[in-house]
Amino acid sequence: MYILFDIGGTKMRIAGSKDLNNFSEPIVVDTPKNAEDGIQTLKRIIGDIAKGEPVTALAGGVPGSLNREKSKLTHSPHLGTWIDLDIKGELEKTFDSTVYLENDSALVGLGEAVAGAGKGYSIVAYITVSTGVGGARIVNGKIDNNVFGFEPGHQIIDMYGTVCPSCSEGEHQDGGGHLEGYVSGTSVERRFSKRAYEITDNAVWDELAKWLAYGLNNTIVHWSPNVVVLGGSMIVKEVGIKVANVSQHLHNILKIVPEIPELKQATLEDFGGLHGALALLKQHKSTNKEVA
Repeated sequence: MYILFDIGGTKMRIAGSKDLNNFSEPIVVDTPKNAEDGIQTLKRIIGDIAKGEPVTALAGGVPGSLNREKSKLTHSPHLGTWIDLDIKGELEKTFDSTVYLENDSALVGLGEAVAGAGKGYSIVAYITVSTGVGGARIVNGKIDNNVFGFEPGHQIIDMYGTVCPSCSEGEHQDGGGHLEGYVSGTSVERRFSKRAYEITDNAVWDELAKWLAYGLNNTIVHWSPNVVVLGGSMIVKEVGIKVANVSQHLHNILKIVPEIPELKQATLEDFGGLHGALALLKQHKSTNKEVA
């Protein structure tokens, strides 16, 4: 039995796979904000899925930056108490198996690259706009080499914080001037004092599309992808940022490249991270006897 998991800022998704070709119906629960509650919940659900079978290997994503060993979070805006928890060690000790940990957005990006909207492209830039903003560069079906992962949501797009000056104050200072501080669901709720799905003013959504286009300008000139896949609740929901509007703004902004990559909406919905975890285990199985 192989175990796949995706720990997001709001939801945890866990599934099992017998053969690494597909996975079982995922179990979805709220992500506990307390780290101890969270790891115990994860262990319990994994045990329920395995039903006494030995666990050959596990792979999953967590929301934030990982240490060099990819064993624990070093920074996580939405799961602060999880920082420094040895997630890899806890799971390996409990299930006597190898654990592969990645940033959650990177795993979703991998899933979209091999089984979703990015399938068939050699270089995929994946950007998710949800509770926060994340993403990754996927090259030839693998997460591109990196030291501390990818954090496109923390690129500075407005050094003066003109649209959201409050983002630079108090507990929210980490988002000041950053893309995440302008287009994420958390920042929108803070700025407009209502949930994103409650906003019906098209002018607001077009403004958010323009800010996202500025971020994608940077992503494209740095990563030079064949395609940009956009996912996350702020993109794929009926009320949200429209990919067509982002594309229009991007064509007005980005002039340095001879051809602007196609922008596509993610297609794997809530389970892109599980598809990514499945792909990651397949890659390790082909090179590592521990995942035989």
